[in-house]
Amino acid sequence: MAGGGFVHTEAAKRAHLYEYKITQAFVFACCVAALGGSLFGYDLGVSGGVTSMDDFLKHFFPKIYTRKQQHLNETDYCKYDNQILTLFTSSLYFAALVSTFGASYITRTKGRRASILVGSISFFLGGLINACAINIAMLIIGRIFLGFGIGFGNQAVPLYLSETAPPKIRGMINQLFQLTTCVGILIASIINYFTEKIHPWGWRLSLGLAMVPAALMFIGGVFLPETPNSLVEQGKLDEARKNLVKIRGTQNVDVEFHDLQDASEAARAIKHPFRNLLARKNRPQFVIGALGIPAFQQLTGMNSILFYAPVIFQSLGFGSNASLYTSILTSCMLVFATFVSMYVVDRKGRRFLFLEGGSQMIVSMLVVAIVLGLKFGHGKELPKSYAAILVVMICAFVLAFGWSWGPLGWLVPSELFPLETRSAGQSIVVCNNMLFTALVAQCFLVSLCHLRYGIFLLFAALIMVMSGFIYLLLPETKQVPIEEIVSLWQTHWFWKKYVEPSEEEVRVG
Repeated sequence: MAGGGFVHTEAAKRAHLYEYKITQAFVFACCVAALGGSLFGYDLGVSGGVTSMDDFLKHFFPKIYTRKQQHLNETDYCKYDNQILTLFTSSLYFAALVSTFGASYITRTKGRRASILVGSISFFLGGLINACAINIAMLIIGRIFLGFGIGFGNQAVPLYLSETAPPKIRGMINQLFQLTTCVGILIASIINYFTEKIHPWGWRLSLGLAMVPAALMFIGGVFLPETPNSLVEQGKLDEARKNLVKIRGTQNVDVEFHDLQDASEAARAIKHPFRNLLARKNRPQFVIGALGIPAFQQLTGMNSILFYAPVIFQSLGFGSNASLYTSILTSCMLVFATFVSMYVVDRKGRRFLFLEGGSQMIVSMLVVAIVLGLKFGHGKELPKSYAAILVVMICAFVLAFGWSWGPLGWLVPSELFPLETRSAGQSIVVCNNMLFTALVAQCFLVSLCHLRYGIFLLFAALIMVMSGFIYLLLPETKQVPIEEIVSLWQTHWFWKKYVEPSEEEVRVG
């Protein structure tokens, strides 16, 4: 098959040799680690709602508040076009981009747990500063601390979940990160709905409650066991085996522990993991996992919807309460879609969800663009029937993203890298993801103003490109042990020419 759609039998068969039970230690570890997603999700959900609140705008952006009330002579597409306002959102992601490289070092040398703890502390401080902000400078500083927290959390949590999970259910377990992200978005949307009615300080409550998930993750992280993969990588073999027995619920872990040791020996031979990422044999992981999927995940346009859902719906003629209510609806769609993905991902596979979700998202964006192109703009209120079509199409888009590019954008990269480059690879994943998140956040409102409905046509075209990328270049990874995934490239129609040793390497060997 052109894209390598079937599971590689030689790699997958070792999964049958790994014994495990669902233990209390395993459940606790997954739940605490997955709280990292709630930090990411809460910020995604809360920032868009806060930037549409009148009290927040009057305090920090009075010109935008005046424009919002008077509409002036511009189209509604441009009502919120302000680079400082978008910097409030995107500054977090620029900070996360930078911090992920420090997170890589800590994750590799001190363990996944250490990065989770650092991330929770930084996120807590960011929420505190934002809640107390009296000027834009304090807002931006708070966002930077939040960004450091997300940089550390997003670097460590997907790795922790993928390494802790048994191969047969790794897809479902890793998607706990996406589930808690979506729950965080939903909770933030609900909180915004109520705090918008608390004048004049409701926005402070919305921003300050970010401290709650951060505190919960820190408290749980204190008792969180380190992953066996990380302990083996650090040379703590006795502790690694003890932890593996504890989370697997069986003494018969010899096969899995042997694979971990083999992977660790290769990892210790690598002195410069970032440089090694560029090696020819690691080209598939670098192109697909580090560059392609993280960038494409943001270029779907989904985070633009999440950041600015209240702003978008207000721009389209919905009232303040109606726009926040609609944001709650889209957040519920995300949570539901994540459960669908968790059920399907280890049965139908990653490629199936990528391609189905992409097709549904393309149709949704095309319909949204057509409706806006025909019926919206120049200060006219959007007819209710067409507004309803927009809401349905946006929900269909959110559902498709929620069971495809949303969770798989974190799951698949965390699976692809071998142990010796896994921490460095995940840093590039997070860095690339945050870079495109920040760029999309910073550019979306100005693009909406100038391109108008064309922005949604652009997203549809990009999703077509990324669906082709997945079809041609990504092999299926379901139920393949994480340390055996490297063997998938050896039989892939395109990547095998990169991972096969050259004639010179064979002679030297």
